[in-house]
Amino acid sequence: MTQTTMRLTINGNTHDVDAAPDTALLYVLRNDLALNGPKYGCGLGECGACAVLIDGVAARSCVIPIEGCAGRDIVTLEGLGTREHPDPVQQAFIHEQAAQCGYCLNGMIIATKALLLRSPRPSEAEVLEALRHHLCRCGAHVEIMRAAMRAAGRLVEAQTR
Repeated sequence: MTQTTMRLTINGNTHDVDAAPDTALLYVLRNDLALNGPKYGCGLGECGACAVLIDGVAARSCVIPIEGCAGRDIVTLEGLGTREHPDPVQQAFIHEQAAQCGYCLNGMIIATKALLLRSPRPSEAEVLEALRHHLCRCGAHVEIMRAAMRAAGRLVEAQTR
């Protein structure tokens, strides 16, 4: 397929990208724009490591062609917050030390953010459902759940100590 110039809005910035329309969004994010929050995991949209927000909904960027992204608001992990001012979800994951290898964190944080955008005070069952299709092999599940519940305002400091 021939390359075309596509205009994408990512993390509030407009980017003109030269690529084939069927190029996976993940490749543009990582290779062209140096946004390395989304990770290449399975390449099949199964593991969740490549998750981004598209119009506030979690999406697997490894299987989404860029031609479907023009005119939509794309947010990566880098667009949620900064090192100095992390997003509340990012801060909750830091507070709960919800990582071992960290490979799944992008997807877990994006999935939690998407959940909170549609349901600001989710139940534990809703959090479990939102995260269940995100693969984590390190065994950080307890900390990840605590971080998601903290971000949802469902975990108070007294419960964590």
